[in-house]
Amino acid sequence: MRVAVVGAGVGGLAAAADLARRGCEVTVFEAAEGPGGKMRQIHVAGRGVDAGPTVFTMRWIFEGLFADAGRRLEDHLEVVPSEILARHAWRAGGRLDLFADIDRSAEAIAAFASAEDARNYRAFCARSAAIYRTLAGPFIASERPSPLALVRRVGLGNLGRLWGTAPMATLWSALGAQFRDARLRQLFARYATYVGASPFLAPATLMLIAHVEQDGVWQLRGGMHALARALHALAEGQGARFRFAAPVAEILVENGRAAGVRLATGEMHRAEAVVFNGDASALGQGLLGPGARRAAPETPRARRSLSALTWCLNAPTEGFPLAHHNVFFAEDYAEEFDAIFRRRTLCAAPTVYVCAQDRGPAAKPPPPGGAERLLVLVNAPADGDAQALDLARHEAEAFALLAACGLHVARAPGRMVATTPEGFHALFPGTGGALYGRANHGMMGSFARLGAASRLPGLYLAGGSVHPGAGVPMAAMSGRLAAARLLEDRAGRRRPVLGLGLRPAPA
Repeated sequence: MRVAVVGAGVGGLAAAADLARRGCEVTVFEAAEGPGGKMRQIHVAGRGVDAGPTVFTMRWIFEGLFADAGRRLEDHLEVVPSEILARHAWRAGGRLDLFADIDRSAEAIAAFASAEDARNYRAFCARSAAIYRTLAGPFIASERPSPLALVRRVGLGNLGRLWGTAPMATLWSALGAQFRDARLRQLFARYATYVGASPFLAPATLMLIAHVEQDGVWQLRGGMHALARALHALAEGQGARFRFAAPVAEILVENGRAAGVRLATGEMHRAEAVVFNGDASALGQGLLGPGARRAAPETPRARRSLSALTWCLNAPTEGFPLAHHNVFFAEDYAEEFDAIFRRRTLCAAPTVYVCAQDRGPAAKPPPPGGAERLLVLVNAPADGDAQALDLARHEAEAFALLAACGLHVARAPGRMVATTPEGFHALFPGTGGALYGRANHGMMGSFARLGAASRLPGLYLAGGSVHPGAGVPMAAMSGRLAAARLLEDRAGRRRPVLGLGLRPAPA
């Protein structure tokens, strides 16, 4: 069976590996010069800087993908556990590290806030683990269920556990009931942005992300782009072929089903099925041809997830002891998300994330005063197809916030490359620069994403814009779900796809 995979992002790579392993003749078409999609690398002053996802969690998903192919993840990637999950600092004062060890984090929180909030933190960890256990198999690792199907999968006898996931509450309100110190509420509300959402609109169910991180954050020797290279090699080793610098202009449709692809050069490639690893909204906009337009709806601008302004730097820093992952906060968190989602702009003092890629257990630290690789990121509205942001002003505001927290970065021409929502829209058409597909807002937000099977027979969907959602492990899971659904449809049988490389959460 010939299968065309459009896009060599994480979802496309995982789907290609599974399909090739199962005997399909797989060809992957990618517009960029190499694999990775959003997990890309930018060269700045002679060094490669990871310019996309920077957090590696849920490693067992990748262990399962490699194991099913008869390989071991550790033979292809050097994966090193992080002792410090993230370092946090506030402009108004205070610094807090979260650790892989819950006891150490609780001790740090007791010194930072209070003994009461240290106890609250332990309760929060237990609650986030319970939410994860409830949803891991029935929702995350299975095909996109409806609310009723989710109830059936969890079981009528476990409705109390399902209600315990707090689908009716917002993340912000749930954290307000959990922590007395407002800074802790702000810190843990940050998890909503991992899926491109506002904590004031996203469901409290996203507390499960805290457990995902607590269960392990790892660094990869060679950076996150090393994962893209390893997945590329895995798929190629199973027999998949790759065509880079080969943008797809159209998904061919014949007799009411996907029938292959036409490249921008005019070259036609026939196939019995197509896996689309791009933002599903691009299909609804007709960017992959009129025949595929009915495969998925266009995401309205107001429903788009977060975009970002990013700066990749290779520059010296001073004044703040960076960890690998660092988050710098101002005081008014609500203003940041009101600006982005209502006023469609950036506030004057945004939260700033810094990934210091030469810090941590898998990196060689820079010499004193030497240049180091940084990814600096602030959230932005996904309007890259409608307006241009004032890059100079927002850069000044972001780095002023860092300076107020004690971090000084020696910016200079040639040492920094910026990417705006307009740039992300150009890289990922149909998105407006949205990096996570549709925003996960409201109780039904998790059910609004499409599943593996599109509305067009023979066309399957993978990537962060479809179920189970955004993030590197979720994108990989989506690719595995798409491959499994495609093969089941080919065999003429239907059953829920469960347990794809997902291990149970520890108690």
